[in-house]
Amino acid sequence: MSGLVSELRAAGGDRVDVEVKSAAGGLPQSLTSTLSALANLPGGGTIILGLDERTGFRPVPLGDVHCLKQGLGTKARSFTPPVRILVEDGTVDDEPVVVVRVHECDRSAKPCRVAATGTAYLRSYDGDFAMSELEEQAFLASRHPPLFDRQSVAGATLSDLDSELVQGFVRSVRDRDPRGLGRFADDPELLLRAGVLDADRRPTIAGILALGLHPQQWFPRFVIQASAESQPGDPPEVRARNQTTITGPIPRMLDEALGWARRTFGTAIVTADDGTVHDRSEYPLIAFRELIGNALVHRDLDHWSMGMAIEVRLRRDRLVITNPGGLYGITVERLGRDAVTSARNARLVAICQHVRSPDTGARVIEALASGLSIVTESLEEAALPPANYVDAGIRFTAVLYHSARKPLLSPKLNATEQKIYDALVIGPRTVNELESALTLSAPNIRKALRGLRAAGLVEQQGGRGKPTVYRRNPS
Repeated sequence: MSGLVSELRAAGGDRVDVEVKSAAGGLPQSLTSTLSALANLPGGGTIILGLDERTGFRPVPLGDVHCLKQGLGTKARSFTPPVRILVEDGTVDDEPVVVVRVHECDRSAKPCRVAATGTAYLRSYDGDFAMSELEEQAFLASRHPPLFDRQSVAGATLSDLDSELVQGFVRSVRDRDPRGLGRFADDPELLLRAGVLDADRRPTIAGILALGLHPQQWFPRFVIQASAESQPGDPPEVRARNQTTITGPIPRMLDEALGWARRTFGTAIVTADDGTVHDRSEYPLIAFRELIGNALVHRDLDHWSMGMAIEVRLRRDRLVITNPGGLYGITVERLGRDAVTSARNARLVAICQHVRSPDTGARVIEALASGLSIVTESLEEAALPPANYVDAGIRFTAVLYHSARKPLLSPKLNATEQKIYDALVIGPRTVNELESALTLSAPNIRKALRGLRAAGLVEQQGGRGKPTVYRRNPS
C-alpha cells in the first residue's frame, strides 16, 4: 500500500484505476459513480478510503470503520449486476485506511448500472462520467467479435478508390509478398483477395478507408478533429487555436495530421553536443505519428461509433489523443512491453501494412507491435515523462505530458491550520463550533481559516443574514 501511495504522490494525482476518498464523514456520495465506472473499466480498480488527496494523500481520521465496511457491502449490491468487491484493511503513514478492490464486471453483463437510476458510468483519465446511450451500445456490441471492416460499402464502386494509392498498394504487395498475395497477376483479383473488394467487386469498408478517394462520403465522422488550447495573452474570445478537421483516406490523413503537428507544436532551438543547432519539437513527431496511425487503424467501426471522430487536443501541459473503441486482445499493462499483435480491424490492418504515404513513401503501419515501444523510446530521448494510456473499454486515450508532473506534497500548514482542517472533516462548522470543539480562540481560528482559504483547502458559505460556515473544498 505504501508503494501505491508513493506512486500517487509522485504522479500528482489519482491513476485511472485508483481513486482516493477521505470518507471521514462516512461513505461519500461520489462513491456510487466510482464503483460503476471501475466495474466497467478493463481490469477493475482500487478505492482507498481514509486519504485526503488535496493535502498530498495525507491520512485523515476515519469514523466507524466497521460501519464503513458494512456500507460498502450494501452499496455494492445496489448495482445491476452487483459490483464484486474485496474490502481489506491497510495502513498509510502508520494510520488505518480501508482498501476496496473493485473487480471488473463480466463482459457479458456490461455496462454495470446503478439499479435505482439505470445510469452507468465510464472512467476517464480526468474523472467519472455518465455514459450516453451510444456508449452503452458500445458495451453491448463488444460482446461479439468485430468484423465491420469486411462489410461492403453500399453504392461504392472501383472508381471510388484512389488510383495512386491503389497502384502503390499493389506494387508493395507484389514486392513484399510475391509468393502469397502478390502472385495474383490480375489487379482486381489481388484487391479481392486482399479484402479491398468484395465478391461483387465493390469496395469494402477497409478498402474505402485505406484507399478511397474520399471515405467521408460514406463515413463523415471518420476524421481527425484537432485543436490547440488558447494560450496566455490570447484575447478572451479565443477558445482554441489551429482547429482543423482532417479528412481523406488513412495515409493522407496521417500525413496531414503530421503537418498540423509541425505547425502547432511549440519548437525550441537547441544546441547538440557537436555544436550544431537544431529545432526540437515540443513533443516527438515520431511518437505523435505512431499514436495517430494506431488510432486510425484501430478505431471502432461499429454503428455506435459512426458519429464519433478521433480527437487530438493540445493543452498547455499535455497532448491528448482519443479514439472510439478500447483495446482489443491486449491490456494496458502489456502495451509496448510484449510483442503482441492484436487487431480490432484485422482486414484494415492487413491492408494498411502495404499502404504507403503518397507524399513520403513511408509505410502507414508495421503491424509488428513496435509502435508503442517507439513512442516510449522517443519520449525518453526527449526527456519527457512516459505516455499515459487509458483503456475505458469503449474509448482509448493516450496522454503525453509536456514536462514531468510535480509530486503532490502536503501544503505547509501550521499546527492550528491542521487542527481546524481535520475538524472540518465531519462537515461544515461555524467559528463558534470550532472554538468549542478545539478550545482555540476565535481570532486564531479566523486567521487559520484565512490561510486555509488562501491555500484552496477551505471555502466559506453563508453571510448577510445567514450563518457563516466553513467547509472543506471538495474540488
